[in-house]
Amino acid sequence: MTRVVPGRMTHRHDGELVVFHIGMQINRWWRPDLWLPVFGAMPRMLRELSRDDDSGLLGYELLLGGGGPYVVQYWSSIEKLYAYAANPTQEHRPAWTRFNRMARKAPGAVGIWHETFLVERAESVYVSTKPMGLPKATELVEVGRRHDGARQRFADGRTRASEAVDAPVRQ
Repeated sequence: MTRVVPGRMTHRHDGELVVFHIGMQINRWWRPDLWLPVFGAMPRMLRELSRDDDSGLLGYELLLGGGGPYVVQYWSSIEKLYAYAANPTQEHRPAWTRFNRMARKAPGAVGIWHETFLVERAESVYVSTKPMGLPKATELVEVGRRHDGARQRFADGRTRASEAVDAPVRQ
């Protein structure tokens, strides 16, 4: 079990950062034959991406929203995200093809959505939590005294928090 990290923590990341939200909306709960195959596709994709150090996936969080499950993913570049999505030899393209085929047979039973953000600046704080979000996907570091407030951390700009922290924390 992951332990709680005491204290005030933030993330550190140098370079491009992409945040990608992807989810499904289950519109007909009583039809698991329609939504269960869609639901089962994401774990296969996440396993495939997590096993490939060059995939560009930095980390992810599985969440449950009002319409169904979704995933917040952190990527090292927009190019790697799009390359994965378009690659016919990896899990995504066949899953997308299956979804479209099913959607034509049962319109509206299951919805798919995604949002992509290229992050210019990011500020984060985690107080006495288990590792999650940006620090779990990038690097978990203590909040430095000079950057105790959100405004100071955000003012550092870009996705770099390297000036805002004292030292990395070992997990």
